[in-house]
Amino acid sequence: MVASEARKPEEKKSFWSRLTSGLSRTASALTQSITDLVSKRKLDAATLEELEDILIRADLGVTVSGRIVESVGRGRHDKMIAPEEVKGLIAAEVEAILTPVARPLVIDRSHRPFILLMVGVNGSGKTTTIGKLASQWRAEGLKVMLAAGDTFRAAAIEQLKVWGERTGASVIARAPGADAAGVAFDAITEARAEGADVLLIDTAGRLQNRAELMAELEKVVRVVRKQEPTAPHAVLLVLDATVGQNALSQVEVFGKLAGVTGLVMTKLDGTARGGILVAIAEKHGLPVHLIGVGEGADDLQPFAARDFARAIAGL
Repeated sequence: MVASEARKPEEKKSFWSRLTSGLSRTASALTQSITDLVSKRKLDAATLEELEDILIRADLGVTVSGRIVESVGRGRHDKMIAPEEVKGLIAAEVEAILTPVARPLVIDRSHRPFILLMVGVNGSGKTTTIGKLASQWRAEGLKVMLAAGDTFRAAAIEQLKVWGERTGASVIARAPGADAAGVAFDAITEARAEGADVLLIDTAGRLQNRAELMAELEKVVRVVRKQEPTAPHAVLLVLDATVGQNALSQVEVFGKLAGVTGLVMTKLDGTARGGILVAIAEKHGLPVHLIGVGEGADDLQPFAARDFARAIAGL
C-alpha cells in the first residue's frame, strides 16, 4: 500500500510544475553562474575548479560536486562546452544519485496498526505532514489514528485535532505538558482497540543540540517498542529544505536516536537550497519518500528522482 495512489496526469503535472517553479531559485542561482562561467572560457583546470565551487555553493555537497565536475571534464579538456550540455550532465549525475533513494512510503498491512513516528525540529512541517498523510490515507479507505505527542506546544495539539476533524481520523491527545511517552502508550492501546490501520505519532520539534529533549524522544521510542516490539514500523524525519547544510546534521542525530527509516522534505517551493537533498541522498542513502511544495493535502507527493534532477538543473 503506497502513501498515495497515482494522481490524475493533470494533478501530477501541476505538482511538478509547482516544484519546478519552487526550485527555480535553486536552479537560477546555479545555472546563471554556470552560463557566465562556461560561455566565455574553455574547460581548463581553473574553469573546472570554479564550476566545483558553484556546485558546492548550491548545497550539492563536496562529493556530488566532484562527481559532476569529473563528468563535465571527461574528454573535454581545453574545449568549449555549451551551458545546456553542462545542465544535462548535472541532471544526469543528480538523477543517478537520487534514483536509488526515491522510494514510495509503503504501509505493511501485516502490522495493524502500522505505527509511524514523525520526528524533526520545530517548524519543519511535521504536524502538517501528518495531516496530509491522514487525508490521503483516509481517502483510500484506511482507518487512521493520530497521536498528539508534541505535548510542549498547545498549538500543535490543537493543530492535530483540526486535522483529525478535517480528515475523519481519531485523535488521542492529552493536556499540554503531559508525558509524551504516555500519550504514545495510550495511542497504541486505543489504536488496537479501535482496529486502526495506521497510527501516526507526532513528536515535539526538537533542536538536535537540546540533550534533554532528545532524551525524551528516546523514551518515546523505548515505550513504543515495549508496547509493540516490531514498532515503530516507520520513522519519518521531516526536513525543511530552507535550512540547507543544517539538514545533514539533523539526519545524523535523529538517525542515531530514533532509527530514521525515511525522509520527507518540505518547503521546496520557497528556497534556493534545494540541492541539499542531493547531498543528503549521497551521504546517507535513506529513502526519500515524499516532498512538499505547499500547504494543501495534495501538495505532498511521492518523490520522483528524474523530475527533481531536471528541476534542479533548470531543464
